[in-house]
Amino acid sequence: MSDFPWKTGIHPINWVGEDVREHGEDTTCEQILDDIAALGLTGTEMGRKFPEDRAGLRKLLDARGIRLVSRWKSVLLSDPAYREQELADYRKHAAFLRDMGSTVISTCEVGGSLHFDPRRTPNEREVIRLDEDGWRHLAEGLNEAGRIARELGLKLTYHHHGGTAVETPGEIDRLMEMTDPEAVFLLYDTGHALYGGADPLALLRKHFDRIAYVHLKDVRLSELERARADGVDFVTCIRRGVFTVPGDGDIDFGPIVRELRTRGYDGWAMLEGEQDPAAHPPREYAARALAYLTALKDEQEKEERR
Repeated sequence: MSDFPWKTGIHPINWVGEDVREHGEDTTCEQILDDIAALGLTGTEMGRKFPEDRAGLRKLLDARGIRLVSRWKSVLLSDPAYREQELADYRKHAAFLRDMGSTVISTCEVGGSLHFDPRRTPNEREVIRLDEDGWRHLAEGLNEAGRIARELGLKLTYHHHGGTAVETPGEIDRLMEMTDPEAVFLLYDTGHALYGGADPLALLRKHFDRIAYVHLKDVRLSELERARADGVDFVTCIRRGVFTVPGDGDIDFGPIVRELRTRGYDGWAMLEGEQDPAAHPPREYAARALAYLTALKDEQEKEERR
Protein backbone atom coordinates (compact mmCIF):
# COMPACT_ATOMS: atom_id res chain seq x y z
CA MET A 1 0.00 0.00 0.00
CA SER A 2 1.32 3.42 -0.94
CA ASP A 3 0.42 4.93 2.46
CA PHE A 4 3.55 3.37 3.96
CA PRO A 5 7.15 4.10 2.94
CA TRP A 6 7.64 0.36 2.59
CA LYS A 7 5.80 -2.06 0.33
CA THR A 8 3.05 -3.88 2.25
CA GLY A 9 1.98 -7.42 1.46
CA ILE A 10 0.53 -10.39 3.31
CA HIS A 11 1.49 -14.02 3.78
CA PRO A 12 -0.98 -16.74 2.68
CA ILE A 13 -0.29 -18.46 6.00
CA ASN A 14 -3.08 -16.25 7.35
CA TRP A 15 -5.48 -18.36 5.26
CA VAL A 16 -3.75 -21.73 5.06
CA GLY A 17 -1.43 -23.09 7.73
CA GLU A 18 2.00 -24.30 6.71
CA ASP A 19 2.99 -25.92 10.01
CA VAL A 20 -0.57 -26.77 11.12
CA ARG A 21 -1.97 -28.51 8.09
CA GLU A 22 -5.62 -28.58 9.16
CA HIS A 23 -5.78 -24.78 9.29
CA GLY A 24 -7.57 -23.62 6.13
CA GLU A 25 -7.23 -26.99 4.42
CA ASP A 26 -10.27 -26.36 2.20
CA THR A 27 -9.25 -22.83 1.19
CA THR A 28 -8.25 -22.40 -2.46
CA CYS A 29 -5.48 -20.34 -3.99
CA GLU A 30 -8.08 -18.23 -5.79
CA GLN A 31 -9.84 -17.39 -2.52
CA ILE A 32 -6.58 -16.26 -0.95
CA LEU A 33 -5.57 -14.10 -3.89
CA ASP A 34 -9.03 -12.56 -4.24
CA ASP A 35 -8.92 -11.54 -0.58
CA ILE A 36 -5.42 -10.09 -0.94
CA ALA A 37 -6.53 -8.03 -3.93
CA ALA A 38 -9.65 -6.86 -2.08
CA LEU A 39 -7.43 -5.64 0.76
CA GLY A 40 -5.53 -3.48 -1.71
CA LEU A 41 -2.28 -5.37 -1.17
CA THR A 42 0.13 -6.14 -3.97
CA GLY A 43 2.55 -8.71 -2.54
CA THR A 44 2.39 -12.26 -1.22
CA GLU A 45 4.67 -15.17 -0.42
CA MET A 46 4.32 -18.61 -1.90
CA GLY A 47 1.74 -20.79 -0.19
CA ARG A 48 1.17 -24.53 -0.32
CA LYS A 49 -2.12 -24.07 -2.19
CA PHE A 50 -0.43 -22.06 -4.96
CA PRO A 51 0.44 -23.80 -8.26
CA GLU A 52 4.09 -24.72 -8.80
CA ASP A 53 3.84 -24.06 -12.52
CA ARG A 54 5.45 -20.67 -13.20
CA ALA A 55 3.14 -19.70 -16.04
CA GLY A 56 0.01 -20.75 -14.19
CA LEU A 57 1.03 -18.94 -11.01
CA ARG A 58 2.04 -15.80 -12.90
CA LYS A 59 -1.34 -15.74 -14.64
CA LEU A 60 -3.20 -15.90 -11.31
CA LEU A 61 -1.03 -13.19 -9.76
CA ASP A 62 -0.99 -10.85 -12.76
CA ALA A 63 -4.78 -10.96 -13.06
CA ARG A 64 -4.97 -9.42 -9.59
CA GLY A 65 -1.95 -7.12 -9.70
CA ILE A 66 -0.09 -9.17 -7.08
CA ARG A 67 3.62 -9.94 -6.97
CA LEU A 68 5.32 -13.02 -5.52
CA VAL A 69 7.73 -11.49 -3.00
CA SER A 70 9.41 -14.59 -1.59
CA ARG A 71 9.18 -18.27 -0.76
CA TRP A 72 10.33 -20.11 2.35
CA LYS A 73 13.43 -22.28 1.92
CA SER A 74 14.45 -24.73 4.62
CA VAL A 75 18.17 -25.52 4.60
CA LEU A 76 20.25 -28.09 6.46
CA LEU A 77 23.66 -26.48 6.21
CA SER A 78 24.88 -27.10 9.76
CA ASP A 79 25.60 -30.69 8.70
CA PRO A 80 28.32 -30.71 6.01
CA ALA A 81 27.09 -34.06 4.67
CA TYR A 82 24.06 -32.22 3.27
CA ARG A 83 25.78 -29.11 1.91
CA GLU A 84 26.29 -30.06 -1.73
CA GLN A 85 22.68 -31.14 -2.23
CA GLU A 86 21.34 -28.24 -0.17
CA LEU A 87 23.18 -25.69 -2.30
CA ALA A 88 22.01 -27.35 -5.52
CA ASP A 89 18.43 -27.20 -4.23
CA TYR A 90 18.95 -23.60 -3.19
CA ARG A 91 19.98 -22.65 -6.70
CA LYS A 92 16.79 -24.19 -8.12
CA HIS A 93 14.72 -22.40 -5.49
CA ALA A 94 16.40 -19.08 -6.26
CA ALA A 95 15.88 -19.59 -10.00
CA PHE A 96 12.15 -20.09 -9.44
CA LEU A 97 11.93 -16.86 -7.46
CA ARG A 98 14.01 -14.97 -10.00
CA ASP A 99 11.69 -16.11 -12.76
CA MET A 100 8.72 -14.89 -10.71
CA GLY A 101 10.25 -11.45 -10.20
CA SER A 102 10.96 -11.91 -6.50
CA THR A 103 13.77 -10.13 -4.67
CA VAL A 104 14.33 -12.01 -1.40
CA ILE A 105 14.53 -15.63 -0.25
CA SER A 106 13.13 -16.46 3.20
CA THR A 107 15.78 -18.89 4.45
CA CYS A 108 15.86 -20.91 7.67
CA GLU A 109 18.25 -23.53 9.03
CA VAL A 110 16.29 -26.59 10.19
CA GLY A 111 19.10 -28.58 11.78
CA GLY A 112 18.07 -29.43 15.33
CA SER A 113 14.45 -28.39 14.90
CA LEU A 114 11.72 -30.68 16.19
CA HIS A 115 9.42 -30.02 13.27
CA PHE A 116 11.62 -29.40 10.24
CA ASP A 117 14.82 -31.45 10.65
CA PRO A 118 14.45 -34.68 8.59
CA ARG A 119 16.91 -36.45 10.91
CA ARG A 120 14.68 -36.07 14.01
CA THR A 121 12.14 -38.62 15.25
CA PRO A 122 8.55 -37.91 16.36
CA ASN A 123 9.16 -38.81 20.02
CA GLU A 124 11.74 -36.06 20.66
CA ARG A 125 10.82 -32.99 22.68
CA GLU A 126 13.72 -30.49 22.61
CA VAL A 127 15.34 -28.34 19.93
CA ILE A 128 19.00 -29.32 19.58
CA ARG A 129 21.19 -26.21 19.74
CA LEU A 130 24.17 -25.93 17.39
CA ASP A 131 27.65 -26.82 18.60
CA GLU A 132 30.77 -24.98 17.46
CA ASP A 133 31.18 -27.08 14.33
CA GLY A 134 27.50 -26.69 13.53
CA TRP A 135 27.74 -22.90 13.71
CA ARG A 136 30.83 -22.87 11.51
CA HIS A 137 29.28 -25.12 8.90
CA LEU A 138 26.04 -23.12 8.94
CA ALA A 139 27.83 -19.81 8.43
CA GLU A 140 29.94 -21.20 5.60
CA GLY A 141 26.91 -22.73 3.92
CA LEU A 142 24.80 -19.61 4.24
CA ASN A 143 27.58 -17.50 2.76
CA GLU A 144 27.67 -19.83 -0.24
CA ALA A 145 23.88 -19.83 -0.56
CA GLY A 146 23.89 -16.04 -0.27
CA ARG A 147 26.34 -15.77 -3.13
CA ILE A 148 24.07 -18.01 -5.24
CA ALA A 149 21.13 -15.74 -4.43
CA ARG A 150 23.14 -12.63 -5.32
CA GLU A 151 24.27 -14.20 -8.61
CA LEU A 152 20.60 -14.61 -9.53
CA GLY A 153 19.64 -11.09 -8.47
CA LEU A 154 18.13 -11.90 -5.07
CA LYS A 155 19.02 -11.55 -1.40
CA LEU A 156 19.18 -14.38 1.10
CA THR A 157 17.19 -13.13 4.10
CA TYR A 158 17.66 -15.33 7.16
CA HIS A 159 14.43 -16.02 9.05
CA HIS A 160 15.10 -16.33 12.78
CA HIS A 161 12.31 -18.69 13.76
CA GLY A 162 10.65 -20.24 16.79
CA GLY A 163 11.43 -23.90 17.33
CA THR A 164 14.77 -23.76 15.47
CA ALA A 165 18.44 -23.41 16.42
CA VAL A 166 18.44 -19.68 15.59
CA GLU A 167 15.64 -18.09 17.59
CA THR A 168 17.11 -16.30 20.65
CA PRO A 169 18.72 -12.82 20.61
CA GLY A 170 22.15 -14.34 21.19
CA GLU A 171 21.72 -16.82 18.36
CA ILE A 172 20.59 -14.08 15.98
CA ASP A 173 23.58 -11.94 17.00
CA ARG A 174 25.96 -14.83 16.44
CA LEU A 175 24.54 -15.60 13.01
CA MET A 176 24.94 -11.98 11.94
CA GLU A 177 28.51 -11.85 13.30
CA MET A 178 29.59 -15.07 11.57
CA THR A 179 28.10 -14.45 8.12
CA ASP A 180 29.11 -12.19 5.25
CA PRO A 181 27.04 -8.96 5.36
CA GLU A 182 27.19 -8.80 1.57
CA ALA A 183 25.70 -12.29 1.20
CA VAL A 184 23.45 -12.91 4.20
CA PHE A 185 20.72 -10.48 5.27
CA LEU A 186 18.10 -10.68 7.99
CA LEU A 187 14.38 -11.34 7.75
CA TYR A 188 13.15 -9.38 10.77
CA ASP A 189 10.03 -11.00 12.25
CA THR A 190 8.39 -9.19 15.17
CA GLY A 191 6.45 -12.22 16.41
CA HIS A 192 9.34 -14.67 16.24
CA ALA A 193 11.56 -12.07 17.91
CA LEU A 194 9.28 -11.94 20.96
CA TYR A 195 8.72 -15.70 20.93
CA GLY A 196 12.49 -16.22 20.97
CA GLY A 197 13.00 -13.92 23.94
CA ALA A 198 14.03 -10.71 22.18
CA ASP A 199 12.66 -7.20 22.50
CA PRO A 200 11.40 -6.71 18.92
CA LEU A 201 12.30 -3.01 18.89
CA ALA A 202 15.79 -3.62 20.26
CA LEU A 203 16.39 -6.35 17.67
CA LEU A 204 15.23 -4.01 14.89
CA ARG A 205 17.56 -1.25 16.04
CA LYS A 206 20.55 -3.52 16.53
CA HIS A 207 20.43 -5.21 13.14
CA PHE A 208 18.66 -2.63 10.98
CA ASP A 209 21.53 -2.39 8.50
CA ARG A 210 21.24 -6.12 7.72
CA ILE A 211 17.43 -6.20 7.43
CA ALA A 212 16.19 -6.74 3.86
CA TYR A 213 12.74 -8.18 4.57
CA VAL A 214 10.14 -7.81 7.33
CA HIS A 215 7.31 -9.94 8.74
CA LEU A 216 4.85 -8.08 10.97
CA LYS A 217 3.35 -10.57 13.40
CA ASP A 218 1.82 -10.10 16.85
CA VAL A 219 1.83 -12.31 19.95
CA ARG A 220 -0.82 -12.88 22.60
CA LEU A 221 1.36 -12.85 25.69
CA SER A 222 -1.19 -14.57 27.93
CA GLU A 223 -1.32 -17.51 25.52
CA LEU A 224 2.46 -17.59 25.21
CA GLU A 225 2.90 -17.59 28.98
CA ARG A 226 0.44 -20.47 29.34
CA ALA A 227 2.20 -22.38 26.59
CA ARG A 228 5.58 -21.84 28.23
CA ALA A 229 4.22 -22.99 31.59
CA ASP A 230 2.90 -26.16 29.95
CA GLY A 231 6.17 -26.76 28.10
CA VAL A 232 4.55 -27.13 24.69
CA ASP A 233 6.38 -26.96 21.38
CA PHE A 234 6.22 -24.33 18.65
CA VAL A 235 3.51 -25.95 16.53
CA THR A 236 1.31 -26.43 19.59
CA CYS A 237 1.76 -22.71 20.28
CA ILE A 238 0.25 -22.01 16.86
CA ARG A 239 -2.70 -24.26 17.62
CA ARG A 240 -3.20 -22.49 20.95
CA GLY A 241 -3.42 -19.08 19.30
CA VAL A 242 -0.14 -17.58 20.47
CA PHE A 243 0.26 -15.63 17.21
CA THR A 244 -1.99 -13.09 15.53
CA VAL A 245 -1.85 -10.04 13.26
CA PRO A 246 -0.53 -6.62 14.38
CA GLY A 247 -2.86 -4.81 16.73
CA ASP A 248 -4.57 -7.96 18.02
CA GLY A 249 -1.84 -9.00 20.45
CA ASP A 250 0.51 -7.39 22.93
CA ILE A 251 3.41 -6.06 20.86
CA ASP A 252 3.53 -2.26 20.74
CA PHE A 253 3.98 -1.60 17.04
CA GLY A 254 4.13 2.19 17.43
CA PRO A 255 7.91 2.36 18.05
CA ILE A 256 8.50 -0.32 15.42
CA VAL A 257 6.56 1.62 12.77
CA ARG A 258 8.42 4.78 13.75
CA GLU A 259 11.80 3.07 13.53
CA LEU A 260 11.06 1.60 10.10
CA ARG A 261 9.74 4.97 8.87
CA THR A 262 12.46 7.23 10.22
CA ARG A 263 15.30 4.95 9.18
CA GLY A 264 13.94 4.68 5.66
CA TYR A 265 13.06 1.01 5.33
CA ASP A 266 11.62 0.66 1.82
CA GLY A 267 11.53 -3.11 1.29
CA TRP A 268 8.60 -5.47 1.71
CA ALA A 269 6.75 -5.88 5.01
CA MET A 270 4.32 -8.79 5.18
CA LEU A 271 1.38 -9.12 7.54
CA GLU A 272 1.31 -12.47 9.33
CA GLY A 273 -1.06 -14.02 11.80
CA GLU A 274 -0.47 -17.80 11.72
CA GLN A 275 -3.62 -18.80 13.56
CA ASP A 276 -6.79 -20.79 12.93
CA PRO A 277 -8.57 -19.01 10.06
CA ALA A 278 -11.92 -20.52 11.07
CA ALA A 279 -11.76 -18.70 14.40
CA HIS A 280 -9.97 -15.62 13.08
CA PRO A 281 -11.21 -14.73 9.55
CA PRO A 282 -8.08 -13.74 7.63
CA ARG A 283 -9.46 -10.93 5.49
CA GLU A 284 -11.24 -9.31 8.44
CA TYR A 285 -8.18 -9.56 10.70
CA ALA A 286 -5.89 -8.26 7.95
CA ALA A 287 -8.14 -5.24 7.36
CA ARG A 288 -8.04 -4.44 11.08
CA ALA A 289 -4.27 -4.82 11.15
CA LEU A 290 -3.87 -2.45 8.21
CA ALA A 291 -6.15 0.09 9.89
CA TYR A 292 -4.13 -0.21 13.11
CA LEU A 293 -0.77 0.28 11.38
CA THR A 294 -2.12 3.14 9.27
CA ALA A 295 -3.45 4.91 12.37
CA LEU A 296 -0.04 4.59 14.05
CA LYS A 297 1.68 6.02 10.98
CA ASP A 298 -0.82 8.87 10.61
CA GLU A 299 -0.51 9.87 14.27
CA GLN A 300 3.27 9.89 14.02
CA GLU A 301 3.14 12.10 10.95
CA LYS A 302 0.81 14.52 12.74
CA GLU A 303 3.19 14.72 15.70
CA GLU A 304 6.11 15.41 13.38
CA ARG A 305 4.24 18.27 11.68
CA ARG A 306 3.45 20.02 14.97
